[in-house]
Amino acid sequence: MSAVELAKRVRNKEISPVEVAEASIARREKLDSILHAYCVPTPDLMRQQAKAVEKKIMNGEEVGPTAGVPVGIKDLVMMKDYPTVSGSMAYKDYVSDQDDVVVERLKASDSLIHGKTNVPEFGYSGVGHNPVFETTRNPWNTDLTPGGSSAGSVVSTITGMTPYAIASDGGGSIRIPSSLTGTYGLKASMGRVPLWPGTKDERYPGVSSWENLEHIGPVSRTVEDAALMMSVIGSGPDPRDRHSLPGPEFDWLDCVKGDIKGLRVAYSSDWGYAAVDPQVRKAVGAAVKVFESDLGCTVEEAHPGWENPGAAFWPLVMAESDLTGLRKMVKMHGHEMTPHLVELIMRPWTAEEFTDAQMTRKAVNNMMWRFMQDYELLLTPTLAVPAFAVHMQGPEKIENRISGPLDWLSFTFPLNFTGQPAASIPAGFTDDGLPVGLQIIGRHLDDPTVLRASACFEAAHPWADKQPPILGKLGLA
Repeated sequence: MSAVELAKRVRNKEISPVEVAEASIARREKLDSILHAYCVPTPDLMRQQAKAVEKKIMNGEEVGPTAGVPVGIKDLVMMKDYPTVSGSMAYKDYVSDQDDVVVERLKASDSLIHGKTNVPEFGYSGVGHNPVFETTRNPWNTDLTPGGSSAGSVVSTITGMTPYAIASDGGGSIRIPSSLTGTYGLKASMGRVPLWPGTKDERYPGVSSWENLEHIGPVSRTVEDAALMMSVIGSGPDPRDRHSLPGPEFDWLDCVKGDIKGLRVAYSSDWGYAAVDPQVRKAVGAAVKVFESDLGCTVEEAHPGWENPGAAFWPLVMAESDLTGLRKMVKMHGHEMTPHLVELIMRPWTAEEFTDAQMTRKAVNNMMWRFMQDYELLLTPTLAVPAFAVHMQGPEKIENRISGPLDWLSFTFPLNFTGQPAASIPAGFTDDGLPVGLQIIGRHLDDPTVLRASACFEAAHPWADKQPPILGKLGLA
């Protein structure tokens, strides 16, 4: 069931939250020896929470909007009294003494927390393997990556271990795995969801970075489920996050209602420079036509106009990182850390690299706001490629062109530079049955239009009945 349907039935006493918890646990136990979505499952906590929710309902007490709904928590997000390993041997014994803001809010809303979902080391990759835990696998083809860094979260969601999960996105880490697994991933406007302590607490080298790039948000199987989660985690500011915005002037669940007839929509198939797999071009091109033929929008191909800003990405990350702490970590644990992460940390960064990156970010942002004055939405592929083999950091070649390490992510990280809302929505499939994502981008702070457009596309081009083959093979479809 969807999260919305589960919450409704639990509140109406049609389903026991204890039954929901047991069904969720049983499903994970059947699937996760193959898929490895969870690095730290918390079945005892989930059962305890389910019993508490059931007691409140039976006593006639008020429960939260997500009461009885299972949710996975990405293992870069702190959970009090439980490990936050972040895919690193340096943190393999670390247990948090506090909850992240989003975990606080989900607990207060009577959610059932299924556990911590797997990530690459400190989230510094768009894939799903790390030095500590088993590699997370793509349910559509277990030889392939589900993407990352929210790897376990999307796998939990698309296979129904949970109807949705917490993800985070500093360069595409909500949208990347959503595109590769056929889930819906929403990166709301910067500041809609407060972040603490993962990207902001100086006590945690490694995880205390990305502050001006990072977003936390939902991955889900339906647009409405993402709106439900946002109604809880995106309910207003928190003093621990200086970037957090005032409470929204709209209702998240109302955003999925209505149509988008008459909207001016731009479509950039490749930013004007990116190599894109032909299968992705085909699936996304067909999806874009739906906005004109079925949804009543005016669509034209146009590009914001920047040159490839990829060289700015890692300097922006590292400029906000605790390089002193990270380099001490490398001295102790470098032999068991992800090689490209060690290389990033130990690289002799210059002030010019950091300031050049800031200037590139400003240029991208200025070109984007000027461009968006003419359009209410911008559509692009989410990624340049479909899923590729596990234990790679990215494909070496795209559209017969040798690709750099960020080229397959060409469409995601610029939206972290600008902070505007962007979602990945299932657009279709390649000829061999791999999901392809369409990215829907809104104007600054215009989350409602992104959600409404997503819901309209979902209604015109439904995907909820599409399930990974592994579910049928295990009798779980």
